[in-house]
Amino acid sequence: MSAAPDRAAPYSAAPDPAAPDHAAPDRARRAAEAAKRWPLSRIVGVAVVALLLFSVAAVAAGGIALLDLHHDRARVLNTFDPAVLQAQQLDIAVLNQETGVRGYALSADPSFLSPYANGYAAEKAAIASLKGESGQLPPATRADLTSVANQAHYWRTHYAQPAIAEVRRTGKPVISPDITAGKADFDALRDKIAVLETTVETARNNAIAALNDASDVLNVVFVAIAIGLAVIVVVLALGLRATAIRPLHELAAQARQVADGDFGHEVSLRGPREVTNLAADVNTMRQRILQELSATQAANTVLQAHSAELQRSNSELEQFAYIASHDLQEPLRKVASFTQLLQRRYAGQLDARADQYIEFAVDGAKRMQALINDLLSYSRVGRSAREPALVSSDAALAQARANLAAPMEESGATIESGHLPLVLGELPLLTAVFQNLLSNALKFRGAKPPRVVITVSRDEDFWLFSFTDNGIGIEPDYADRVFVIFQRLHERTAYPGTGIGLAMTRKIIEYFGGRIWLDTTHTDGARFLFTLPVPPETRSPEHLEIERPETERPETLDPPDVLSSPSPETPLLPPQGVSGDREDEETDA
Repeated sequence: MSAAPDRAAPYSAAPDPAAPDHAAPDRARRAAEAAKRWPLSRIVGVAVVALLLFSVAAVAAGGIALLDLHHDRARVLNTFDPAVLQAQQLDIAVLNQETGVRGYALSADPSFLSPYANGYAAEKAAIASLKGESGQLPPATRADLTSVANQAHYWRTHYAQPAIAEVRRTGKPVISPDITAGKADFDALRDKIAVLETTVETARNNAIAALNDASDVLNVVFVAIAIGLAVIVVVLALGLRATAIRPLHELAAQARQVADGDFGHEVSLRGPREVTNLAADVNTMRQRILQELSATQAANTVLQAHSAELQRSNSELEQFAYIASHDLQEPLRKVASFTQLLQRRYAGQLDARADQYIEFAVDGAKRMQALINDLLSYSRVGRSAREPALVSSDAALAQARANLAAPMEESGATIESGHLPLVLGELPLLTAVFQNLLSNALKFRGAKPPRVVITVSRDEDFWLFSFTDNGIGIEPDYADRVFVIFQRLHERTAYPGTGIGLAMTRKIIEYFGGRIWLDTTHTDGARFLFTLPVPPETRSPEHLEIERPETERPETLDPPDVLSSPSPETPLLPPQGVSGDREDEETDA
């Protein structure tokens, strides 16, 4: 199979979805040709029928040969072997009769008549047995048997019985004058019995020869069946391979060629109806893919244009942030500085309304500068080029407490915290999270000194942090609003701030892969819960429990990454990036 072409090739060969389908007549023609082809079921059915017919013929031929062999064996064992034995018994029987008659005639001893009587009985049994088998014996055998029976009767009536009667009458041995004639009659009887034995033996030999021939025929039939079976299996295998298996292999190879990216390759082959239909389906799928690729290419073009527009917009936003952090700060600092100088120099020299106006101007300048700084801090979250690394939550908390040392000492706040885990993130951003939550607790405190309890627990693949304070709390109706930027729940005169602290906190936590929410079931103050993913390198069993390291030093916060340091010209502004406002604060006029 040829090598897969370049992936970009299908895009150039992609048809226009709106163009007329010129391949429809070809598909119709291929469908008509496929309808004339044998389906795979018929091909397999013909092969099975051929094999079945051969099997029936083989069974019939083998059965006939086996029956012939069984018949010939039965003739030899049940007919000719007993006939040979009875002929021999007949010869012995007449011989015993002659011996008994001669001994009785020479000795007049009645005991010699026993062999005669037994021989006579054996003769009759042998003749009766041979007559019973006469239907299975050759006609010459029946004639010889009749001649033997007649000759035996003639010998007994003309020699044996007169000799016995004479000895019984005289009681003395008798030398009959007819002994020579009796011997001649007995020799004739023996000759006829020999002829009978020869005839039966010849018939038996012919039957054995027929048995051997039947055995040879059976062997030939079995060999022919084996050869024929091998030939028909080979023929069927080659036929199925040529008509079914090979087209399937070719179809699979061409389908793999299309799957490897050569969408311009048309799948066409000859074979069973199912294979040709499947090839047509693959072609239809290939054409559909080409149409989808064309549509995707158009969508990608539009997406790239949108992406370029977005990049341009982001670049403009970055330029705006630069202007806001430099060009806008300078006139704002100048306004704030000269307004403060005006307030210090002319305080008390003008009327009360003038002093109030000056105070409004100073306050507005301070608020504008705080809003700009907080907005810049919010926009910088997630735009750092630093790679996330393992950060100590204890170090971030220590830095946040250090940043808020003055308001904590002023309010008499206490913070209770156990050992906090290592998380994957950036220390300045994590410090901003802790600092915003602590500042919230300090600002919205109640009559009692602020008390903040920080706990952490394992929740599957996340660390669950809890910040609980004893302040004024938040109504459950505002649980979502507190995280919206510039939203306030209280008048600015009661609780100062810009309303961006919790919004930036949520943005940082989501940037780290966690989430934050307000626990509405807690009524004695406010409780914020947030999660941070457990770093993969600390998910082993030995890190399941939070263990405090032997030595732990708080890392130094790098202010420029999150918050810009306060300018010397604005000493009255609060710490940068820490608004301390609850995000569901109501917007005041």
